[in-house]
Amino acid sequence: MITRRAALAALPAAGLSATAAAQPRWQAASGFAEGNYHTRNLRQFLAELREATGGALEVQLHANGSLLPQPQIKRGVQQGQVQIGEILLTAYANEDPVFDLDQVPGIVTSMEDARRLMRVRQPAIAERLRRQGMELLYLAPWPFVGIASQAPLPNPEAFRGLRLRTYSAISTRFAALMGANGVLVPAPEVPQAFATGMVQAQLTTAPVAADTAAWDVSRVFTLLNVATSNNAVFANARALAALPPAQREALSAAAARAAERGWALAEEAHAQAVSRMRERGMQVLEPTPELIAGLREPSRVLTEDWLQRAGEEGRRLLAAYRAQG
Repeated sequence: MITRRAALAALPAAGLSATAAAQPRWQAASGFAEGNYHTRNLRQFLAELREATGGALEVQLHANGSLLPQPQIKRGVQQGQVQIGEILLTAYANEDPVFDLDQVPGIVTSMEDARRLMRVRQPAIAERLRRQGMELLYLAPWPFVGIASQAPLPNPEAFRGLRLRTYSAISTRFAALMGANGVLVPAPEVPQAFATGMVQAQLTTAPVAADTAAWDVSRVFTLLNVATSNNAVFANARALAALPPAQREALSAAAARAAERGWALAEEAHAQAVSRMRERGMQVLEPTPELIAGLREPSRVLTEDWLQRAGEEGRRLLAAYRAQG
């Protein structure tokens, strides 16, 4: 079996330098599990790309952080170690607040809201990545977040002192405002975090809860329906520019199909994950009126925090989104 170090050492020869060849062999890195619907969508995108180019552009996918750990994927694409990467966009909000507007509790409360907000944000996201030497290929949504826990969370008091797995800066801040102790843990490391007692519950989507076998450590999944997030799939700009025009066009067309397919897959994956959790004995609960009321103040605080971080451009983005509602 090729070690990660050996694989990475081989990438430059098979990567950017190969873009000048007639049949470039690209590498793609994702931190999500092989069975996750984002990974399946990415794999179908790459298969369609190979078919559309008659095999002239073939991309090998390395999922579940098997080639690059999730936190290193964006830099790996930027530096040309791999040509295509997929990341959870909100995890990079320290670089730019436009990456996590959909994470502010209460900004979106339906998948229709999430779609409208994605349309408003996408040009700004693409421009940020372009500045760093990358080209956005497509965005794909996650379902709404919930909390997998050992016991029900009927009110804000149930959060006090809870060691809660989070996945971004804003979700960690949300945990603190609810009185919990937020612990930032990437999805592939969640089972180990539970096993070591680092976390007692996790803030996550239903598909990730199912991917990480939440039923082994949790009895309840509470649907919050107050925030969502996007994955971004992007390419190294130099590698992309080196492709013949016909291959770039094929890539763009396949990416557009993957973007649209992502919406249906998100809803399907949510329903399937909820069903799996119930089959494994977990309760899947709607939030109580008391819990919903307790989310209002954190939502207000986090909205103000985001607007301060995002400045005038952020205010324009949020206003443009709200104007469409």
